[in-house]
Amino acid sequence: MNQDEPQTPEIANEALNEAQEQDSTQEFVPEANAEETQEFVPEEALSGESEAGVDFLVELEQLSQVEADLERDRAIKAQQQLSELESQAAELKAEIATLQSQRKKLFEQVNQTQTALEQVIQESLAQLEQRKQSLQIAVEQLERRQERIRAEMRTTFAGVSQDLAIRVQGFKDYLTGSLQDLAAAAEQLQVAPKASKVKEEPAEIPQAKPVEEPQPAPQFAEPRFQSTAKQIRRLLDEYRSEPDYYGPPWKLRRTFEPVHAERAANWFFTQGGRGALRTMGSRLQNILIASAVISVLHELHGDRLRTLILANTPERLGDWRRGLQDCLGISRPDFGPDRGVGLFETPEAVAVKAERLVKGNFMPLIIIDDSEDKISLGLLQFPLWLAFAPDPQRMAREREYDF
Repeated sequence: MNQDEPQTPEIANEALNEAQEQDSTQEFVPEANAEETQEFVPEEALSGESEAGVDFLVELEQLSQVEADLERDRAIKAQQQLSELESQAAELKAEIATLQSQRKKLFEQVNQTQTALEQVIQESLAQLEQRKQSLQIAVEQLERRQERIRAEMRTTFAGVSQDLAIRVQGFKDYLTGSLQDLAAAAEQLQVAPKASKVKEEPAEIPQAKPVEEPQPAPQFAEPRFQSTAKQIRRLLDEYRSEPDYYGPPWKLRRTFEPVHAERAANWFFTQGGRGALRTMGSRLQNILIASAVISVLHELHGDRLRTLILANTPERLGDWRRGLQDCLGISRPDFGPDRGVGLFETPEAVAVKAERLVKGNFMPLIIIDDSEDKISLGLLQFPLWLAFAPDPQRMAREREYDF
């Protein structure tokens, strides 16, 4: 048997029993026979057997101790493995608990976000509904206000413009009567020998220059010129309902509201192309109405039309030039003394230019800015003139400021 190989406890016990039996047999041998045995058994054999038993016992003790050490090592390893498994189990349980807690927190956060989103959506929808209702109310109020303003403009401005036309006509009649009285007074002051010459002069009156003019003064009243009135109304309706923002030059290119069309029609049909309109409160609005009038007259008379703008400052004339360029699509070459539009600062210059145009078989249209608080009498003799009457309240404020 090898000493390195481990032995089981049963084999070790059997070896111990055999060794004891041999010892007992050796003790109970009779003395008489001792000599015989000594004679037959050699001493070397006996010493060898005792040494073998002792070595066997030592080997048995070593084996038992080795087995004990192995058992102890196994127990220690098993305890270590068990402690490691228990620690791993504890760690896994802790991780599971933390994961479960995190899962609960995540579910709670998801629920909270969903509820918050629902609240935000509901609040935003409620705000949008409120804004929609407020906008609808504001739009309705603006529409009612627009209708009220239009109604007021239809009722009040028509009366004001008619009153203005009546005043201008009365002033014209007053001037005519005054001139007639002056002529009668002059006739009475003349001496008797020259009376015959005075009597012969009426025969030459029909040959005066106004009678010899090839083009009569334009009239736009509906009872006498049905075709012209229809054409003018058609053009105004076209500008109002179908604006052409890229049309040819001298055609209106801007949005034309009903209030503008109403004032232009009033100037054509009520005032006969000679009268004043109350200012719109803005020079750009006045320019829009004047541009519509110029466009209509250009359609009727073509290149014969010459527009003369009167304003008392270069800044206002610059506003008119830019406004007409924007509304009619014309350019700088169309402005000048001998072009389609002339700009003047004094009424005398306008009167002189209009007289020359009439002699040259042109049709002058005089437009007076609302900055002019007085109309020169020399401008009232021409067939077409449009004046924008200033606002009385603004004039009163300017007078108070000047005072």
